[in-house]
Amino acid sequence: MGKKIVIALGGNALGKNLHEQMDAVHVTAKAIADLIEDGHEVVIAHGNGPQVGMIQNAFAAYHKQEAKSDIMPLSVCVAMSQGYIGYDLQNMIGEELDRRGLGIHCATVLTQVVVNPEDPAFQHPTKPIGAFMTEEEAKKLAAEKGIDVAEDAGRGWRQVVASPKPVEIVEIETVRALMNAKHAVIAAGGGGIPVIWEDKYHLKGVPAVIDKDFASECMAEQLDADMLIILTAVEKVAINFGKPDQKGLDTLTPAEAREYIAQKQFAPGSMLPKVEAAVKFAESKPGRTALITLLEKAKDGIAGKTGTTISL
Repeated sequence: MGKKIVIALGGNALGKNLHEQMDAVHVTAKAIADLIEDGHEVVIAHGNGPQVGMIQNAFAAYHKQEAKSDIMPLSVCVAMSQGYIGYDLQNMIGEELDRRGLGIHCATVLTQVVVNPEDPAFQHPTKPIGAFMTEEEAKKLAAEKGIDVAEDAGRGWRQVVASPKPVEIVEIETVRALMNAKHAVIAAGGGGIPVIWEDKYHLKGVPAVIDKDFASECMAEQLDADMLIILTAVEKVAINFGKPDQKGLDTLTPAEAREYIAQKQFAPGSMLPKVEAAVKFAESKPGRTALITLLEKAKDGIAGKTGTTISL
């Protein structure tokens, strides 16, 4: 029987520039169409690191030419990245579905994700974004625009923003309606457009980056999905990664995952958020399962043939 699945696409599914993205999306579309053809209902989320960086750099370059121009808010840059990544994905996935005669359409939803303005992450912005600057340029821009800046690993200065946890998906009912109408949906791209409620009715964008794995988990919970599939560059989660005694893991319980996290087995900013998001989903309701594997192994992973499965 088909499952309701939220898929979080890793960067390798999109490439690092426009040319790579076009090539990568062809492969991605086939893998996703395979799952839909097997009868699964699919919602797709994706990262946007390289893409939103290109957008920010373009506006930063324009600001250098036109000093009176505004620095484009990060929330708007995320929206732009959702649009053009979604455009490529929905075209290729739609084309693949049409070729197979499945009668299923694919659509992108520009998705806002609410964060808590009191999230401690806002007090310690650490996520570097945008173009490199000299210290002088960075501090001048910080004074003019009220942004946070920091030196980035000896390579220069950059803007830094917070990475708060997602609270809710604003357009969740739109995503649900499309899913119930048997459409494939692309949503929460780049972790979603980060927003806060200013009052009962008004949402305001904030300078932040939401981790796409946590946003995907949040969306999977709200959609009452059966599975959260986090697709990445490795077939299985491993302990002692990169060492002679590296060991791939077929299954993980939340307790085992926490033990490995305490041992610092998973790299921050890489495998760690994937495992943490998978654990959160697995614990959110009995019967829910998370899977971490390669894009091209997703079908086999659902069948229990490969990947790392996290469940109670």
